[in-house]
Amino acid sequence: MEGGIPRAAAEELDAADPLAGFRDRFVITDPELIYLDGNSLGRLPAATPDRLREVVEEGWGEGLVRSWQGWIDWGARLGDRLAEHVLGARPGEVVISDSTSVNLYKLAGAALDAAPGRGTVLMDAEDFPTDRYILQGLTAQRGLRLRRLASGLDGGLDLDVLRSALDQDVALVVLSLVSYRSGALLDMAKVNELARAAGARVLWDLSHAAGAVPVDLAATGAELAVGCTYKYLNGGPGSPAFLYVREESQAELRQPVWGWFGQREQFRMGPDYDPVPGIERFLVSTPPLLSLAAIDPALALVEEAGMARIRAKGLLLGRLVDDLADAWLAPLGFRPASPRPPERRGSHVSLYHRDAWRICQTLAADAKVVCDYRVPDRLRIGPSPLYTRFTEIWDALARLRQVAAGRAYASRPTGLARVT
Repeated sequence: MEGGIPRAAAEELDAADPLAGFRDRFVITDPELIYLDGNSLGRLPAATPDRLREVVEEGWGEGLVRSWQGWIDWGARLGDRLAEHVLGARPGEVVISDSTSVNLYKLAGAALDAAPGRGTVLMDAEDFPTDRYILQGLTAQRGLRLRRLASGLDGGLDLDVLRSALDQDVALVVLSLVSYRSGALLDMAKVNELARAAGARVLWDLSHAAGAVPVDLAATGAELAVGCTYKYLNGGPGSPAFLYVREESQAELRQPVWGWFGQREQFRMGPDYDPVPGIERFLVSTPPLLSLAAIDPALALVEEAGMARIRAKGLLLGRLVDDLADAWLAPLGFRPASPRPPERRGSHVSLYHRDAWRICQTLAADAKVVCDYRVPDRLRIGPSPLYTRFTEIWDALARLRQVAAGRAYASRPTGLARVT
């Protein structure tokens, strides 16, 4: 027993875990490695290599260009599955395409073009960098005002701050449902309600939420959203992102990148751009088929597990991190850097330590624990309910305590690497 928390308690949670069998459906080449970075890149589903081989050998190798008869609407079909099982949206409201950054640019540009006379965009000052940079560029190009709302590193955006900033000049609010640094979870329904009352649109980034927390875009009145598929959805490095546009808004919005995949009667090769009426009007060009194919088997696992069970286990994993951190790490200079209880955040947990970067390096190199670091001094722990065991959490934090207590990180460089 360590600090009153026995490893047997984690073993009991594993034994009772209804999702325990899903771990065997992922590629795990080193059983001793504890992988707690699923919030950055999910593990490889075991079915993915065969699916890709099928697409390469049968679709590309044998079918050649004829395979486009089945490939052409793959992004929309996968989007419908994502809508039904992960995002709480209706058929025809989600499509997979491009990257999160590109999709954010497309939907933000469309929303701003549809709001003449309004000159302000609101964003969380601590939001993910690409969101901030995209909005900086868009507002600078259009001569609009970008207002960055003060937000806590650990607690996220206070809705009173948002409420006080909303006025009749606000065209668009861009927020992440789950904060990339702290995991803080916003109230989607309340934010949508506040913005609607001011006549503004909200564009949600669901990158750290999709596949980790239940999302109900339809019930909360959401209009626009984007997100990636390579974190909790396990689609693979750089797998295409998704975008959501509420059906009632699709005809009104015209995204700024006019490409032939959004064109009506695409293969008539018409002289002028005339977008299709549905969600595919937000597509641009030929999708990366192999990356798109990898989403298929990965999404099947999420569909089978169900978001309710995924969230339930995610909460238990997060609570175990909290309890162990309080018992073992608080005396060693750590403190919570995420909201509590776990219901107030996504599936990842952040801890403050002044030497978080050096500790992160040491964990990976010497203790076989992979998590990640975020500036200025946060160690981010990202269990993924489909393949993370409760005993892995116990063992990882035990190794973390050992690294911190013995200052095994002291010889590590303080300068940041290209990837943290």
